[in-house]
Amino acid sequence: MVRITRVWTEHHEPDTIGIGEARPRISWSFAGDEETWEQTYYEVEIKHDDGKLLSVTIESSQSRLVQWPFRPLSSRERVEVRVRVGGTANSCSDWSSPLVIEAGLLHSDDWSGCQLIEPSQSTETVPGKHRPVVFRRLLVLPEGAAVKRARLYITAHGIYEVHINGSRIGDQLLAPGWTSYQERLTYQTYEIEPQLLDGQQNQIDVDVAEGWFCGSLAFLRRHNLYGSRMGLIALMLVELDDGAIIRTGTDAEWVWAHGPMVEAGLLDGVTYDAREGHSARTVWRSVQTGSDYCTTRLTAPDGPPIRQTQELAVREIITSPSGKTILDFGQNFVGWVRLRSVSGPTGTTIRFRHAEVLEDGEIGVRPLRSAKCIDTLIIDGAGPISWEPKFTFHGFRYVEVDGWPAECPLTVGDIVGVVIHSDMRRTGRFRCSNPLLNRLHENIVWSMRGNFVGIPTDCPQRDERLGWTGDINMFADTASFLFDVSGMLSSWMKDMMVEQNAANGVVPLVIPYILGDFGPGKSAEAVWGDVAAMLPWALYVASGDIELLQRHYQSMKDWLNAIPRSASGLWKQAGHKLADWLDPSAPTDDPSNAMTDMYLVCDAFLVHVTTLMARVAATLDAPSEEQAFYKKEIADLRDAFVHEYITPSGRLACDTQTAYALAIQFNLFSTPEQQTHAAERLSLLIRQRSRFKISTGFAGTPYLGHGLTKVGKSNVFYRMLLHRECPSWLYPVTMGATTVWERWDSMLPDGSINPGDMTSFNHYALGAVASWMHRTIAGLEPVEPGWRVFRVEPVPGGNLQWAEAEYRSVYGDCRVRWEIKREGKQQRLWLEVVVPPNTKCQVCLPGSSDLIIVGSGQRTWEVDYHPQEWPVRALQPPFRPPDDILPENEVVPHEW
Repeated sequence: MVRITRVWTEHHEPDTIGIGEARPRISWSFAGDEETWEQTYYEVEIKHDDGKLLSVTIESSQSRLVQWPFRPLSSRERVEVRVRVGGTANSCSDWSSPLVIEAGLLHSDDWSGCQLIEPSQSTETVPGKHRPVVFRRLLVLPEGAAVKRARLYITAHGIYEVHINGSRIGDQLLAPGWTSYQERLTYQTYEIEPQLLDGQQNQIDVDVAEGWFCGSLAFLRRHNLYGSRMGLIALMLVELDDGAIIRTGTDAEWVWAHGPMVEAGLLDGVTYDAREGHSARTVWRSVQTGSDYCTTRLTAPDGPPIRQTQELAVREIITSPSGKTILDFGQNFVGWVRLRSVSGPTGTTIRFRHAEVLEDGEIGVRPLRSAKCIDTLIIDGAGPISWEPKFTFHGFRYVEVDGWPAECPLTVGDIVGVVIHSDMRRTGRFRCSNPLLNRLHENIVWSMRGNFVGIPTDCPQRDERLGWTGDINMFADTASFLFDVSGMLSSWMKDMMVEQNAANGVVPLVIPYILGDFGPGKSAEAVWGDVAAMLPWALYVASGDIELLQRHYQSMKDWLNAIPRSASGLWKQAGHKLADWLDPSAPTDDPSNAMTDMYLVCDAFLVHVTTLMARVAATLDAPSEEQAFYKKEIADLRDAFVHEYITPSGRLACDTQTAYALAIQFNLFSTPEQQTHAAERLSLLIRQRSRFKISTGFAGTPYLGHGLTKVGKSNVFYRMLLHRECPSWLYPVTMGATTVWERWDSMLPDGSINPGDMTSFNHYALGAVASWMHRTIAGLEPVEPGWRVFRVEPVPGGNLQWAEAEYRSVYGDCRVRWEIKREGKQQRLWLEVVVPPNTKCQVCLPGSSDLIIVGSGQRTWEVDYHPQEWPVRALQPPFRPPDDILPENEVVPHEW
């Protein structure tokens, strides 16, 4: 029996209170083992607060982002929605569980009367540091008032946390997050009726810290970028049973003061003086108010908030060679530490300094550059205290603890690690018989979690933490498999359009853009700027949300029009480009000085992006002249690329792994013979020149495995993937890494930190190889956008004996598992596929090119298996011994 497992709206899950859409699209997913089941109709029922029911039945197989079938919602309107479906064999599901949907403030005049309130005097203690403040409002509800519903709509210039009558409101962290504040500021909606008291004084306290609004950001340490004062705008609406509404907005009735937080910076950390927490010492002042706030900037969130998602126990307490006390959590992660209990004499000062790695037994803080990453607690001496910082975050595995009271010796149970990130739904998983590859995949997941904190950042620990466009562009396919990123990234892409419009069509290197006139920040850069076209397409493929393409179509065109061109239509060769950033051969102090010609990279991506534009134009049914233009542009650009970079035989002018990988994957050759020659050349480079070591940077890494598989040389890439010497994917794993590194050699073989100024141990970009693990090892990939049709075509190889993957699509769970079974000298491959209801799967068995089309249900096959050559041997120079042979059973050298 088919059943509906969940219902959601737009990309809000599970947060559907305070959404910003009047006509939210609805989706639902299925579970059930009924074979070849397809939906033929659906029924949507809506229940209003007054109990009125409406339902609509529509004959359709669509279950993803279906149009809202009722009148538009009004601001603050609350409804319950249920769905049931009918399908083949005249089956009908039960009703789904009801989904509560509540609109937020849909119109700017809903905020009428609310003013932006600010401290009445400067809070800047030193340039670049603002002391956090507390805004307070007292409110008395009528005696005996029966509260039917109460909502708080709130945002800040800075980052905030709300308490009512001493109770924390909501579980969001670092709200409202970081957007291009000059144009977009998200507000949050909280249900607050349980915290309100009738007939008594209600105390609303809002802590506000500098955050991204006026804090010191990135390596330039620029501050006050959006304003010089923290501020608050809020509206509290209390609806009583008799229909009366008590409306309380931010106005002159609020007061402000400093609390026990002395400082709270995103990069440097928090100082909390518990002695300042006694209310008798607090001096309350009137707030500064201005005219009504420009509420057109206020918008409801598109994606999930930042939340605590996990706690980690301390694995070990270490005493360093210098006598320092260091906590090891066993995992590099993003968040902070929580003290369960500590007590000591008044004034006792405990400092927590965070780092990702150890060097010579001490915490390695040099890679943090100017970021202090220190949280400080000053004890009031009144008794045991539980504490954790807020309004900051750190990327770390190790914490150096200084000043812990001798009266209560530190134990592993006194402190826990708090893991935070955007609360995205996990969608993709992968496992195989090789424990090192499993650890690599886990490292990639951890790096993604740590760098999806409101926006997709490059790194979460040093003085940077910016939304670099190239990083997420190269990682988008992997990201959209592992998690549902559509909501979070669609919000970030709105900011991308804001910054792009301000730069005349050029996509800046980082979004939101805060680098001013720094270096190439607003100059056109291939790969980085190409995110304008490539990321919307990647999200469309994952989610099937065509509105993403519609919203960004003009942005895509603007980017292509902003690229400086030569007469041939290719990039104008003037100036330095980032291109294949962090190629392992590049000098430590010049990461863009790669082996691959920078303009070959630019032009290869130009052809690719133009090809995507043609597909987008066709998908959106753009005017015929536009579609014809892009088709002709593809042909012209490909001809120009061939003329500039490819010999008649198929050899590239730039003889590198990246060059051949891009040319193969982007279909840049004129003839099949050229591609065949290029494939052999690429294989030769890997086997002879690099001897299976990786030689690609940001631009080439995501495409190398896919390119080799496309030309029938997956076994060569398996050998690269399983290689352990630096540079390789498994080298960091063998060094004990628990996240993906920025550089292939962020840590050198002797355990020392790479001397480069730019050395992070948590950067997801080079983890783009996970896409190949999903699509090739497991063989799981979408055929139609949204996974309505998907393909299972595993390509076993290396020393792997089995692999499995799962993708939780908008329809249901897509699963695959294969296993190689030995019968004497014969090998058989067993394959199991699970297809969710209302979808189809194309199965291609190893050794066959035939597609088997199956509908929903669980199916298995078993076929003869004839592996490719293994192990693939390096081509050694004369007088060198034969290449080593990989062991059949990998040994994990570290305990993670």
